[in-house]
Amino acid sequence: MPYYIAVGSLLVECNHFGGIPTDLESFQRTQYLMGEDLLALKDGTLGGYFEVLCKPDAGFEIVPTLAATACPGGLVTDQAYEHIKKTILAAISAARQDGKLDAVLLALHGSAASESHCDLEGDLLAAVRSLVGQATPVVATLDLHAHITQDMVEHADVLIAWETYPHRDARETGMRGAQAIQDILSGALTPAMAMGVAPVLVGAINGTTDGTGPFAATMQMAKRMETGINVYSTSAFLVHPYLDAPEMGGGGLVVTNGDQNLADRLAGEIAEFYWAQRFDLEPELFGIDQAIELGLTNQGPVVLVETADCCGGGAAGDSVQLLPSLIELGKDTPSVIPVVDREAAAQCHAAGVGAKLQLQIGHRHDPKWGVPMLVDAEVLNLTDGCFIYEGGIWDGCEGNMGPAAVVKVAGVHVCLASFPTYEWCGEQYPSLGIDVSQMKFIIAKNPMNYRMAFQDCSQCFMVLDTRGPTPATCKNLPYTQKVRPAFPWDVEVKNPVRIMS
Repeated sequence: MPYYIAVGSLLVECNHFGGIPTDLESFQRTQYLMGEDLLALKDGTLGGYFEVLCKPDAGFEIVPTLAATACPGGLVTDQAYEHIKKTILAAISAARQDGKLDAVLLALHGSAASESHCDLEGDLLAAVRSLVGQATPVVATLDLHAHITQDMVEHADVLIAWETYPHRDARETGMRGAQAIQDILSGALTPAMAMGVAPVLVGAINGTTDGTGPFAATMQMAKRMETGINVYSTSAFLVHPYLDAPEMGGGGLVVTNGDQNLADRLAGEIAEFYWAQRFDLEPELFGIDQAIELGLTNQGPVVLVETADCCGGGAAGDSVQLLPSLIELGKDTPSVIPVVDREAAAQCHAAGVGAKLQLQIGHRHDPKWGVPMLVDAEVLNLTDGCFIYEGGIWDGCEGNMGPAAVVKVAGVHVCLASFPTYEWCGEQYPSLGIDVSQMKFIIAKNPMNYRMAFQDCSQCFMVLDTRGPTPATCKNLPYTQKVRPAFPWDVEVKNPVRIMS
């Protein structure tokens, strides 16, 4: 008899400080699959699950539930979350009633939140556990930016996170998650799990796992522990800091084979090491005028990083804070900036290529961070906004900006999208006919992938200190929940590490 494994996903990263609400249409626009459509996935985390579980003679049969993925954004609407939750639980319940449920395997982000739940994954895992009971293994894979909570640790047998940032190993992490299910069911693994949390809330500018940076060192330390006796899996977390949830922090999670004391100790050691990296995790920042002045002295293109408006962190992507300074440079200094503005894009499509018109641009989807700007624009290009990701967690998948337009304002090429999309390797710009190598200033709204996207044309990168819901430093975000004491506000904290098991 085969083992029956219920498989599903809920992958979205949310922001309490801004962004566009994440409704059911947001998932349907990105990935919303059931049944045979879900089983057809070959890439990403679920593709990794199926690589392990669907091998000939592996002895597993998949029970598909729902694969729901959305671009990072504002809070998931209660209506959307309840629909997704009920769909997943209904499929698991039906399988259980038919006697065809031996384990549950879920691909989660770890930093999702709804209007009513600041720990969406913890709520979902608790509901799954309540349905299947303590004897049925529940394993979840996570993004390394997950906010690990007590509910997540309590209601999952094993949590395993991605190991790379920029993210390249979703499929491999899926394979590790599926292997954990296999090992539990075969009796090879009796998991004991602990999470060590250090109160550090920082942006992702210095959060790469490549090279020798502070988070890379933390990840490398965690992975070295996997060679130890009885250590099954280790994960390091740079928490997504744009949630407003109590007791947030990064650190390390350890799964051992039956040794809870070892899991507690090693998780604490990772968290202590991570706490020691706190000062190096804060970035160097530049004001807009300072960055432009320095950039003008550089011989080639310059990348200005406006991470405060990062769609990949849940921002709306509609900021035009840089636009006045770029316009002032004149028509002979070319630059390019992405802006999400559904209304302006629609006006351009109505006017047609070559039209000259006045447009209100920016700050209409999330108006708390600025006001729209009136500009005289010429429509250079119109597209359907579709493009193909080349690598990363959505390699080969279609991105959809919705109706999109390029307008020229003085020397600025403003790339207007109807919907926010994740920036991986700058695929949006060439899909709109933009050659970034011809620009003096290239605006990137991502805290990490900009180097990978633009390193072929620029070696000059400056991170800007601007307003928005995804800033490079968390110092000025208006948290209301119990996040203190924590770095960067409190540089010294007595007994900073907390253990959850």
